[in-house]
Amino acid sequence: MHTIGKVAMLVGVSPDTLRYYEKEHLITPASRTNAGYRLYDDQAVRRIRFIKTAQHCGFTLSDIHELLTLKQADSACCEDVRSVAIEKKLRIEHKLRALQAMSRALDELIQGCAGGEATTDNCPILAALENSLHEVSR
Repeated sequence: MHTIGKVAMLVGVSPDTLRYYEKEHLITPASRTNAGYRLYDDQAVRRIRFIKTAQHCGFTLSDIHELLTLKQADSACCEDVRSVAIEKKLRIEHKLRALQAMSRALDELIQGCAGGEATTDNCPILAALENSLHEVSR
């Protein structure tokens, strides 16, 4: 059995993160000491590592909760998990396209501005953003 501090050190998170995971019903301490300290077993450590790896892949805590629920459901199958992963990948690709469009728009704004000591009243970037607002609201 491991204390919350030991588990936090093992998996590279803070004890507050572990308390939050517990609050979100992602982990449960195996037991508590007479003084009320949380004790975690090796299964909890594996689960926390699962959570961290899933987060690294872009899954939100809500997604992870869904994956953990599927893992424990007798009626779930690998295709159910695959569907969740595909949905996440599609959302990430959509965000990437949006970020790439933002990057291109910023490139255009930056190319239109020579910088220098001109006042902000004469800044082409600010002017372009201001004029774009007028076009969007029409």
